[in-house]
Amino acid sequence: MFQNTEGYKMESEYINRKTKLIEYTKLHLISLQQDSEELERKMIEFEGDLGSYEYQQLEIADIGNTGEMFATAHLLQVMEEML
Repeated sequence: MFQNTEGYKMESEYINRKTKLIEYTKLHLISLQQDSEELERKMIEFEGDLGSYEYQQLEIADIGNTGEMFATAHLLQVMEEML
């Protein structure tokens, strides 16, 4: 029976790209988690007025980072289920 080696090659490249995307997303999630830990540390160690602009910026960054973590974790889960 005739085998289409070009088709296998294309499928292999597709799977390789998906695997790389999943690995990149895992690394991105780790980076976001590290950012979250750093923001938490800064907020705990903050010595100024908690109503100040500077502290509010930390809170906004923390909220945004948390949203990114949830979204990235969800997309990673979906990608892993698809592979």
